[in-house]
Amino acid sequence: MLVAQLSDPHVMSAGERAFGRLNTGEMLGRAVNRVLQLDPLPDVVLLTGDLADGGAPGPYQELRRQLAPLPMPVYLMPGNHDERAALREAFPEAHYLRQDPDFLHFDVDLGALRLIALDSLVPGKVHGALCAKRLTWLEQRLEEQQDKPVVLAIHHPPFTTGIARMDDYGMQAGAAEFAEIVSRHPRVERLLCGHLHRPIQARWAGTLAMTAPSTAHQITLDLRPEASLTMQMEPPGMLLHQWIQGQGLVSHLLPVGDFEGPLPFGGGH
Repeated sequence: MLVAQLSDPHVMSAGERAFGRLNTGEMLGRAVNRVLQLDPLPDVVLLTGDLADGGAPGPYQELRRQLAPLPMPVYLMPGNHDERAALREAFPEAHYLRQDPDFLHFDVDLGALRLIALDSLVPGKVHGALCAKRLTWLEQRLEEQQDKPVVLAIHHPPFTTGIARMDDYGMQAGAAEFAEIVSRHPRVERLLCGHLHRPIQARWAGTLAMTAPSTAHQITLDLRPEASLTMQMEPPGMLLHQWIQGQGLVSHLLPVGDFEGPLPFGGGH
């Protein structure tokens, strides 16, 4: 079982550029090509939020166009830049987005794993939250999953990253309750997050939580408490998670771009 995680593409309408400089749709297309170059191909692709930069139809149509070459199931989650109704309208065949009339959380069977994705969107806000209804839904799903390892996914990470301005825009409600629920379910193998535009790992609630790089721009790694929020044009990236029976989930960070190789080692290596 291979799960490719793409995150934070911030797709604009065709021909438009984010921040006046980034063709984020084209950059997502390059990430999709990187997925298609993998051998073996991933079984599923998961996008952990901030799919489109705004809720207008144009960006979601461009998102759909860029994802179209992927032959495997694709699961879409909302981030703070997304709009629930527009996302549902752009992907009418995505029945998993209709498991709840109010939120875009979903619970799907991946064979060896169970994927439970949470909706942390607060409309009109950058920060995230989990209300009582969403937390109750999560607890019910986890209680049902006693026979398979569970991978959780959410856009806003519920842990402190040290990037102060992004931590200000983290999960402002429900984080403690979320951790308490997860800590009671040791079958939770991993928590996969977006939002930070960087690969970050932390022990959290008895499991491993991690954020993914963006397929577009990265957040500058600046750990000074007073640092302003800036972007860095480091290589875009993605995560590849492999389930190994008897061991668990193994995660790989893959840059997206053209790099020389594979090249043979010399000297008998």
